[in-house]
This record gives sequence, structure tokens and C-alpha cells, in this order.
Amino acid sequence: MIFISILTLIVAKALPSLNNNLSSVYFTRISAIVFVYAGVLSFNTLYIQSIGSGIGIYSGLFQVTVISQFIEVFLLLIGSLILIAWPLKSSLNSKFTNKVKELSTSSNNIIMSKEGKDYSLLVLFSTLGSCLLVSSSDLVSMYLSIELQSFGLYVLATLYRDSESSTRAGLKYFLLGGLSSCLILLGSGLIYAYTGLTNFESIYSLISVSEYNNIIQGLSLGLILIIIGFLFKIAAAPLHNWSPDVYDETPTIITIWLTIMPKISILILLIELHTQIGLIGSLNSITIDQLNLNLYTNAIQENSIYLLKNLLLISSLLSLIIGTVVGLAQTRIKRLLAYSTISHIGFILLALAINTEQSIDSLLFYIIQYSITNLNVFLIIIALSYIINQSISSNGRRESKEGIQIKDIRYISEFKGQFFLNPLLSLSLSICLFSMAGIPPLIGFFSKQFVLYSAIGTGYYFMSILCIIVSIVSASYYLKIIKVLHTEVESEDTNLKYTIPAVVSSGRIESSNLENNYTLLSNFHSFLISTLTLSILFFIFKPSLILNSTQLLSLSLFNC
Repeated sequence: MIFISILTLIVAKALPSLNNNLSSVYFTRISAIVFVYAGVLSFNTLYIQSIGSGIGIYSGLFQVTVISQFIEVFLLLIGSLILIAWPLKSSLNSKFTNKVKELSTSSNNIIMSKEGKDYSLLVLFSTLGSCLLVSSSDLVSMYLSIELQSFGLYVLATLYRDSESSTRAGLKYFLLGGLSSCLILLGSGLIYAYTGLTNFESIYSLISVSEYNNIIQGLSLGLILIIIGFLFKIAAAPLHNWSPDVYDETPTIITIWLTIMPKISILILLIELHTQIGLIGSLNSITIDQLNLNLYTNAIQENSIYLLKNLLLISSLLSLIIGTVVGLAQTRIKRLLAYSTISHIGFILLALAINTEQSIDSLLFYIIQYSITNLNVFLIIIALSYIINQSISSNGRRESKEGIQIKDIRYISEFKGQFFLNPLLSLSLSICLFSMAGIPPLIGFFSKQFVLYSAIGTGYYFMSILCIIVSIVSASYYLKIIKVLHTEVESEDTNLKYTIPAVVSSGRIESSNLENNYTLLSNFHSFLISTLTLSILFFIFKPSLILNSTQLLSLSLFNC
């Protein structure tokens, strides 16, 4: 469905008659509808009885399972919601272009119809790669899917060609992303060189029965390189340095995609790999005494599995510490949220390293709540940037032929006094930040609580204590943002009016006309923010919808 839609939109963009008559708004709305329709088709697939044990497609390159279809539906839903953040009006009517040009202010983020069309195509490409990645069951399909996803993200990061910071971020993302892809390819090549296999099921079977030490060691090295490459792509410490720079230098409408979509698909693939290998390790430990197999060979297998677990634990430890400590010194909002994401990745990797039914259940729940909360935070930041930039002063804002420029919110200080000007948006942002800090009874508290329960239940006391300390410390930089939101501005700043000046009619400005017809913040954008905020706030009253789903998915992984 997505592939056919991509081809259709490419043809529509290539034909001048259609391209000139279709604005970026139509492209983004069509893409959102495509995501919703594809999600409905994926949801219907869940009713196929044999999908519980998996259905191999395309000669075994992909495998459709319950968890892959559920995550695909979730990815498509999140993708459609992100597209809603694109402004309804990307350019102003020529009737009042000159007046806006006189009253506009300088900015960084350009909103143009051409870039809106490119944005829609690129997010479709990236989402197609993400959906294929969660269903991958072969080293070849895994690598092709991660590259399809990554190439869309590289181009997406450099979408705003007139922005020097966006170009710099895209180049940095491309170079470092290419390095991580090389590690994944090298690991895949080593596994194939030692085993002659690329299919995941065949590799799992070989690990469980192999008596050759060199094969096990080669497999272990290949798997370690693959996991390191994926940890690089999700910005887990100590491979995180690119993340704050790229997030900060790209426009917020791009950052919202980079920080959510690619991480979900990669984490699900890591769950598949580590869970299956962990199950093999547990089976081997049972059959050693029963079957009197070669004890040295089984020791090699167990050491390889423990090596993977220790790799995830070390990355989790560093992510928790670095994401929290370095985040305390940040003054830019997107750099702070980047380090916040690194800290959350630490919780996720801890649950993945534990590798029990309870921990995988908590991991899946953490991914869902993280995506919802992070999406809402960025939607609110985008909404505030639209509203703040609707105050056009007399300094003059540059305007392109196709649209006006909108300045991103970059510094935390720019939120100062927003509670008194936009109380509902400020309260929504405060609720999301409290949830990310783990304040009860918000949804973020329960996700951290479930991870801590699984860690304590399996004896990871040190990591549990560290997680509690990290949560307390990280709450300080969330509270810093909330404090700025509720700090009253000086008297000379309170006279700013956050409305767009309207067209000139009979020599005077009518502000209500343009505000009603040309506001950048759509009604659905506002409705989406309120819905997500209420779901975060009132999760405790109806938790079964998400908890039952994640529990069933974790059980399907361990009992397939």
C-alpha cells in the first residue's frame, strides 16, 4: 500500500499539471490518509489465525508475526499523527504578501510548498523501511530495510536547503549513519562467512546445535557488531554524540520524525534478536546435564550470550548516566530533549538485557508511552513556535516566493511567560514533562516502575538503584523548563500580541481576518495535543488497553 502510494505521489509530482495545482497541504494530507489506510490493512491481518506462529513471505526474507503487525500499525498511526503537525497554510495570499513582508521578523525554519511535498515523500520512504525492518527475518532483508529507512532520514535532515544548520546536521547524520551501517554490514558478512546462512531461524538453530567453537565465536563477533551498529543508530551511549547536534540543528518538524520513528523499528528488531538468542541460551543450560553434550562448547555458547547481555547492560549504564548528567547543562530545548531520549534509551536497554517475559512486557509498554509522550512534547513545541511567530514585529521577516519563514524555538528561555499567554498549551507541556520525569500517576511513572520491577525481580539491584537516582536527578531539568514556562515576563514584553496581522483593508489592519483564515496551527493539531495530553494524564483510569496488548506480545515472543 505504501509502496504504491509512493509511486503515485512521485508521478503526481513529476507531472507539471498536477504538481502546480497540488499544494503541500494536499500531499501531507494524502500521505496521512495513506498511513491510516495501511494501518487498517495491517490491523485486519492480526485476525489471521496462523499469524501467531509467523508467516514467512518473499522466500523467507520477511516474517509476519503478531508483534510485527502490531508495531507496524503503531508506526503507521504515529506517522499519520506527525504529518498533522505540518501547517495548514504554507504560503500567504498575494493580496497581502507585501504587507507581511514589511511586518515580518527574521527566522530559521522555512515553510515552503515544495519542501512540504518532499517531506511527504521522504516520510513515506522512511516508514516503508521501518515497516519492513520490524518484519525482517534475514540478514539481507534486515540490511536493505535499515538502509531504506536511513536514506530517507538522511535526505529528510537536509530538506531545508537554505538552512546552513540543517545542511550541516544532515551531513553529520549521513556520515555517522554510514559508519553504523558499515558495522551492521560487516557483522552480517562475518556471520555469513562462518555459517553460510543468512536466515534468522537457521542461525538460531545452528547456535543451539553447533559443536564447533570457531562457528560460535564468529557468530558472536558478527552479532556484537550488528548490535553495536544498531545502538549507534538509536543514539545509545557511548555512541550518542551525533544525536544532540543533529536534533538541535534540524527544524523541529524534522526532529519530531528523527526522534521517534527509526528508534521504534530498530528496538523491535533488537527484541527479536536478543530474545531468540536468550531462549537458546536457556535451552542449552537445561540440556547440558540431560544430554551430556560437550560442556566446553555449551560454555562458549553461554559466554557469547552473556557477552551480548553485558554489552547491552554497559550501554544502558552509560546512557542513564550521560543522558542525565550532561542534560543538566543544556540551555537549548532540543539538545535537552536529545539527552532526555538517551536517558530513556538506558531504561529500554536495561529491560532488553534482562530478557524475561516481564521485562519485555515493560519494554514494549515503555516504547509506546515514550512515543506518545515525546510526540506530544514536540507537537506542543511546534504549536508554540507557530503562535509565537504569529507576532510579527516591525523588524521585518524574510519571505520566499512560495512561503513565509517560521522561527523554531531553540532556547529554553523562549518559553518564558508562556503560561500567561498560552495557559492550555503550557499546562499540556508541563504534564508531558512531569510524565517524562516519572511523576505519579502519569503514564511515564508506570513505565519506569515496570522496568524497575523486572530488574529487581531478576537481581539487578545496582541498576535499579541507579535508575531511581537518575530519575530523581533528571527531574530537575524537566522542572527547569516548567519553571521558565511559569515565570512572568517583564512589563515591556507583555504588550506583545500573538496574532498574525491581517490583510490591509482600506488602510488599516484587520487582525481577525488573517487569524481566522491563515493561522498555521490547525484545529486537528490542537485536538491531537489535547487528546494525547488527556491519555497521559488519565492513563490510570483505563490502563488495560495498552497493558493487555504488551503482555500478549511479550508472551507471543517467549511461547512461539
